[in-house]
Amino acid sequence: MKIQIHTRNAVLAEDFKEIVEDKLNSMERFSILIERIEVEILHEANPHQGKKSHRVVLTSHGAGPLIKSEGAEFNDLAAFDSAVKTFALQIRKIHERSSQYNRDTLRKQKNAI
Repeated sequence: MKIQIHTRNAVLAEDFKEIVEDKLNSMERFSILIERIEVEILHEANPHQGKKSHRVVLTSHGAGPLIKSEGAEFNDLAAFDSAVKTFALQIRKIHERSSQYNRDTLRKQKNAI
């Protein structure tokens, strides 16, 4: 999985890229095909947006499903954590829908014996 980070009006911390790569690479456990994830970090200069001045948008691209999530918080890391939480929830839902389950009832199984 390839991770691209774009910033607008933002200066990132030194370890932010490592944190992003660690958390997004952990999404591979769901075995959903994602070729590229774009991480877009936006800073709002308006002082009235103080608590929501940092926004992170995650977008997946590739042969798999299109997944997009956003998070807005008081700093970059908190906004990223919020966006990753919704991103993981969407991936988990897609993974559970694609799983094959045995939907036979017990009554059908007894009649087959």
